[in-house]
Amino acid sequence: MGDNIIYSLERLLEIDVKTHLEDKKDARILAESLKEELRKHNYYYYIKDDPRISDAEYDTLIRKLEAIEEKYPGLITQDSPTQRIGAPLEGGFSNITHGEKMLSLQDAFDYEELSGYLKRVYRDLELKEPDIDFACELKIDGSAVSLVYEDGIFISGATRGDGLVGEDITSNLKTIRSIPLKLISQSGKKIPPRIEVRGEVYLSKKEFERINERREENGLQVFANPRNAAAGSLRQIDPRKTASRNLNVFLYGAANTDALPIEDQVSLIGLLKDLGLRVNPNIKKVRGFDGIKAYCDEWKEKRLELQYETDGVVIKVNSFLLQQRLGQTSKNPRWAIAFKFPPEQQTTRVTDIKVSVGRTGALTPVASLKPVRIAGSTVSHATLHNEDEMKKKDVRIGDWVLVHKAGDIIPEIIKVIKERRDGSEKIFEMPSKCPVCGSQAVRLEGEAATRCTSFVCPAQQYERIVHFASKGAMDIDGLGPAIIEKLLSNKKIKDASDIYSLKYDDIYGLDNFKEKSTENLLRSIESSKDRPLEKLLYALGVRFVGSHTAEILSEKYESLDSLRDADYGELESIHEIGPRIAESIITFFDQEDNLKIIEKLKRAGIDPHKDLSKRRSKKDFEDKIFVLTGKLENHSRESASKLIKDYGGKVTSSVSKNTDYVLAGKDPGSKLLKAKEFDINIIDEDSFERMLGKD
Repeated sequence: MGDNIIYSLERLLEIDVKTHLEDKKDARILAESLKEELRKHNYYYYIKDDPRISDAEYDTLIRKLEAIEEKYPGLITQDSPTQRIGAPLEGGFSNITHGEKMLSLQDAFDYEELSGYLKRVYRDLELKEPDIDFACELKIDGSAVSLVYEDGIFISGATRGDGLVGEDITSNLKTIRSIPLKLISQSGKKIPPRIEVRGEVYLSKKEFERINERREENGLQVFANPRNAAAGSLRQIDPRKTASRNLNVFLYGAANTDALPIEDQVSLIGLLKDLGLRVNPNIKKVRGFDGIKAYCDEWKEKRLELQYETDGVVIKVNSFLLQQRLGQTSKNPRWAIAFKFPPEQQTTRVTDIKVSVGRTGALTPVASLKPVRIAGSTVSHATLHNEDEMKKKDVRIGDWVLVHKAGDIIPEIIKVIKERRDGSEKIFEMPSKCPVCGSQAVRLEGEAATRCTSFVCPAQQYERIVHFASKGAMDIDGLGPAIIEKLLSNKKIKDASDIYSLKYDDIYGLDNFKEKSTENLLRSIESSKDRPLEKLLYALGVRFVGSHTAEILSEKYESLDSLRDADYGELESIHEIGPRIAESIITFFDQEDNLKIIEKLKRAGIDPHKDLSKRRSKKDFEDKIFVLTGKLENHSRESASKLIKDYGGKVTSSVSKNTDYVLAGKDPGSKLLKAKEFDINIIDEDSFERMLGKD
């Protein structure tokens, strides 16, 4: 690793840097030597956990490099160890499109669910249990990130976002010392020209406690758990604040693995480790249910000894070829699952039962609890879901109850400890009127929820606006629940469409909004007008229309108007749109209040249309199935996939006999071999451009 260093460590420590500042060439040679030496010791300290020099010696090397770069700014490089902490952002975070969608994992909460998943894998692959290797890894409880390296240099990093697009947090990620700014192969192998790696940024248990102690001393609200603290730290406008949190990272995956010189997950971890990236050492290759169960059982208790939070085990089909054959849904890979450890349980008391009102008008009973610490955070409330669930568990005010976090996230009452009742407990009855607006609350036949009948109920409007502005919907950065509540209470807005009528004076001063934060929010509101049709559909909060359903509808209809004009039969005939969803869409567009909001949005300049004319004219694409492999020169995978879909085609992740075209870029992987095996039409990027009608 140190073969190219011109000066030895001893010489670098004793050298007087001032004597090298007059000659730029001499200064450049010394600067490169210092960079290489610092990179080496960053690796030993943060990746190998094996420091070779003292902190004081490291600081001496850094100060000498800073002195050279101050004299000759032209010698500052993107991967210099001095460039970890940049200036605060001026206009908030921009967006980065991932090279491949960042999927979430399906969960299994017990061994029966895990066994069922494995059986589906064997069935879909037409293989028997001993024929498949699985990679078992600890599930780190942190915040997912994606890092891009080009020619070995760290050029950008992003949050998961909605899976397709994340926030550009490059400056904040550079402050994390365990993320190398330059990749150096420990074995001397060639560095991939471009690699996009995925991982989890986390806070150690010790660091989490230190931060909360400091916040408590300063009268600030403490963080609920290490995961939330890590996510919040990554989204600081000032990188210096992120740097003060001492975040860490484990890398466990990569996009477009078919372009890498590996064939399975265990080999990928080996490659990442060789490149100087920090990986979790506890990966293990196993076979069959018994092997997986033994790994999970081992770490159920052993995890408590770790210096970081882990809430389960990620089980992946090891072979990338088998992963491609299994494919993925719109949200989850079929080749991986997360086995969640049994949640920690605590006993506490129900001090009250109150009712909250959601954006669909549903009245939800919520138990107020005597605060108790569970799985790293303080719990003081637990949802009772609905009237039937509350009566089934027989939860009463004053009861002692056993509480856990469902999926280690949502507080839930497991059972009532009836033996501890003393007769003072009170039975709670659901109200007949909405506790917020006083309108009649009804429970329709066949439904579990009691609902407020008023569409203009303030509680519903609050929840609707929070949903409208959320990341998966219109993604209005800075417009969180607290500011929405203030805008509603000050009568600055009544519904979601009023957001686009907000002026500077409506926002300035609310919830500590100053000049810069006010301008940032107004810019964010303006930029949200360009969101695509599927985002607006989801944001409107049509009942039963989630993000996936909104995407399906946006593929079929070019505008809100064309969807509004669709009849029940037409909607129900669409794949994945059943009677319940069709009826909900018809009902939504029959409501006068909803139509008024849509008209106000149109007047504000929000009326996204899909251009279907191109799609209808491109017969080469219509109903054809495409698979992409390798690196494209003129398109990202995301943009190429979007073009194919816009012109009526489909994009899948794995090659099968039903595939019509394989679009092959530079350094294609195993998909190309499989395409040749099935005699599938293979096209290069020039052919793809001609199909699009370009010269």
